[in-house]
Amino acid sequence: MANRKNSLETVSNWGPALFVLVIGGFMAILDTSIVNIAVPKLESVFSVNTQQVQWVVTIYLLTLGAVVPLAGWLGDRYGYRRIYMASLAVFTVGSALSGLSWSLGVLMIFRVLQAVGGGLIMPITMAMLYRMVPRDRIGTAMGIWGLTAIVAPAIGPTLGGYLVQYVDWRLIFYINVPIGILGVFLSLAYVPPFAPTSKVPLDTPGFVFVGAGLFGLLLGLSEGESWGWTSEPIVLILGGSILLLILFVLWEFRSRHPLLDLRVFAHGSFAVANLITVIVTIGMFAGIFYVPLFLQTVAGYGAMKTGLMLMPSAFATALTMGLSGRLYDKIGARPLVIPGLLILAYTTYLLHNLSVNSSVGEVVLWLSLRGLGIGLTMMPAMTAGMSRVPTALVGTGSSINNIVQRVAGSFGLAALTAVLTHQEAVHQLYLSSSFTPASRVAQGVIKTFTQHLSELGIAAGHANDLTLTLLEQEIFKSSFVMAMDDVFVLAAWITLAGLVLALFLKSFHAVHESSQTQSGDPRDHLQDVESS
Repeated sequence: MANRKNSLETVSNWGPALFVLVIGGFMAILDTSIVNIAVPKLESVFSVNTQQVQWVVTIYLLTLGAVVPLAGWLGDRYGYRRIYMASLAVFTVGSALSGLSWSLGVLMIFRVLQAVGGGLIMPITMAMLYRMVPRDRIGTAMGIWGLTAIVAPAIGPTLGGYLVQYVDWRLIFYINVPIGILGVFLSLAYVPPFAPTSKVPLDTPGFVFVGAGLFGLLLGLSEGESWGWTSEPIVLILGGSILLLILFVLWEFRSRHPLLDLRVFAHGSFAVANLITVIVTIGMFAGIFYVPLFLQTVAGYGAMKTGLMLMPSAFATALTMGLSGRLYDKIGARPLVIPGLLILAYTTYLLHNLSVNSSVGEVVLWLSLRGLGIGLTMMPAMTAGMSRVPTALVGTGSSINNIVQRVAGSFGLAALTAVLTHQEAVHQLYLSSSFTPASRVAQGVIKTFTQHLSELGIAAGHANDLTLTLLEQEIFKSSFVMAMDDVFVLAAWITLAGLVLALFLKSFHAVHESSQTQSGDPRDHLQDVESS
């Protein structure tokens, strides 16, 4: 009886513990984006090219994906608080060593260490959240916890750009050290201990299959565009990865102690919620990746200004996510996810109007409205998926959620980039054929430019060559913008497809009855609030 009482006291005081978990999650997500802005600086510091430096970012993301499947087993076997603190410590040490790096190779080794800790933090914190928060408050808690996945990527480029430009590139790693140390000590004070619940051995074959499969899949998706989708390395990597993941699924259904119990997909709306997560992630990445690319390469804005233009959308998402979490506890997921998907699809479609003449206000408005749609959709769907998962499978569920998000992000970005490249070639061919130097429009432009350049003292022959070069650049730029417009339209249609899935989304809440509370943990008494 004492144990039950202590458990309920712990559940009722989950606020400070959640704050501590957010610290770790924020750092882990922040480091996926803050280093991107330092790539040019690292090129000059280590005297290497862009492709080599890019591996500092890539190896971190690949390692993150490979270690996530271990989170549930480690938490059940050794206790979730213990694993969280260990992950935080490994991440902090890896950050400190990354800042001390004296060569690119050494930095990559330390980034792997950093990612081992960072990859475990998010699934571990989600699993702890579902263990310590009553199910009737889980929406609010998930809304707060989910802020890390939205705010951190938005702040990362701006913060990284400031540190690299005005202070020292090493601070993008050192900044994690005091926060990580503080997080470890706060964990001891506020996070419940979460005693180990299982002593099953590690499913080593399962981990080898899924770890190697995810590593290869993420590698193939991230490098497919640069290496060539039909190149031998990419074909072998993707084919081998898919084979390993198939072997993993077959093995898990035969294993007595599976690393990831795939039967979790049979509970509630878990499968539907993960499919919605895939769709929302693809739609989200269309804006997160291509809008900054447009702003910097076409509109000509610097990295700092681009980062500042993206921040209002992150804050809009954060505001809506907190609100949608509280609303989820009252009305469930479906009334939030359906309008959220509609908003996200419509605003993604609006982005196909982007041009060099788009004002800063227009871009910020469109992105902020997209942020509202993302905030209404992402966390309520994910919460509905996890709400009926038994406590014993929470570790597995949180690991699968994180895997799905990482793979969906990589796959969506790879697929949309392939579409962008194809459409860019199509538009370039069309514009080149209709806008040849001999065409009437081109002759008029050439004549006008040549006259202006001649007035500046440039010889007629050079003026004509320069004009043709400018026309060619204009064709390339226009082709790129038109292809990006096509990508936004496609992403909008993909997002709309999520509406069909949202109709099958159900939420499960705790039943508030004193008799049930007295007879057991209120998280064990659930009702379907959207069964009708």
